[in-house]
Amino acid sequence: MNQKYKGILYIVLSAFSFAFMNAFVRLAGDLPSIQKSFFRNLVALIFAAIVLKRSKIGFSYKKENLKLLILRSTFGTLGILCNFYAIDKLVLADASMLNKMSPFFAILFSYLLLKEKIDWVQAISVAGAFVGSLFIIKPSFHNVELIPALAGFAGGMAAGAAYTFVRILGQRGEKGPFIVFFFSSFSCVTTLPFLIFQYHAMSLTQVIYLLLAGLAAAGGQFAITAAYCYAPAKEISIYDYSQIIFSAILGFFLFGQIPDFYSDLGYVIICGMAIFMFLYNTGKLKIGVNK
Repeated sequence: MNQKYKGILYIVLSAFSFAFMNAFVRLAGDLPSIQKSFFRNLVALIFAAIVLKRSKIGFSYKKENLKLLILRSTFGTLGILCNFYAIDKLVLADASMLNKMSPFFAILFSYLLLKEKIDWVQAISVAGAFVGSLFIIKPSFHNVELIPALAGFAGGMAAGAAYTFVRILGQRGEKGPFIVFFFSSFSCVTTLPFLIFQYHAMSLTQVIYLLLAGLAAAGGQFAITAAYCYAPAKEISIYDYSQIIFSAILGFFLFGQIPDFYSDLGYVIICGMAIFMFLYNTGKLKIGVNK
């Protein structure tokens, strides 16, 4: 198996893992998003610590990167909280799709933070994805799911910012496992006070579901890291959208959820923009644009 196919295999495995993470979060029932986030990140923290110790990377970091680590962790924590809130209130596939707005936001944040130029192909893709998101959000005062949908959209935006800071940190020499460890530690520490004052008693079943969510998240994080080690993002990133398929299947069989027509239309538009960018980035779409 060549490197590209290994990358595809790992990124699909990552999408599968994150779809199950979302399902387990929903199955954990009526618990505060902060409480769910804490347990999810606690498991990821333990996994990252084990990887750091075994790989002998160590727990040190460059002092000049501390501000960036904090910014990455802040946006990452906000992204998870918003995503978990959306998962609890929306159709699973809707919540997953809004979270997949993150690559389009990453383009915008790369322009703002890295001063990378946005060509017209990227601009069309971002604009099209935003239009698609409106079909899922369905902005209306009569839509009882408007707030959760906006939260899911905000989660995708925060995730896009977090991924941009991860990229900057990688360029500055910080290792992936330590970035995950710092983020997980930061998230646990910042959510702990809220957890103490708003703690809801959990059944054994709920604890198991949250631990499974953490394990699925850790598996997804390490799988996607492996994927991008085997192949560049422009060649395999489109396969990350397979999470929507997995989420739709899980949502149907576990919760009896069926996305409505407008959500389906939003999926088609956003995935269409992602495919458009994929073909453009891989050079399979010849439209005479100078990169």
